[in-house]
Amino acid sequence: MRVTIDSEVCIGSGMCALNAPGVFTQDDDGFGTVLPGKEDGAGDPMVREAVRGCPVQAITVQE
Repeated sequence: MRVTIDSEVCIGSGMCALNAPGVFTQDDDGFGTVLPGKEDGAGDPMVREAVRGCPVQAITVQE
């Protein structure tokens, strides 16, 4: 699995970091980002919840 956030689409709602804090965080400007080394989703079952919770569908999971 490969997890990415489209920075052009992200509005900084923080739902990704709230739903899966082991994989996502927010940068200094408040936009979502994948934690370094966690691009594979780290086996976190909450990644899918984060994808569903993103109000602008900025998160992509590739199998």
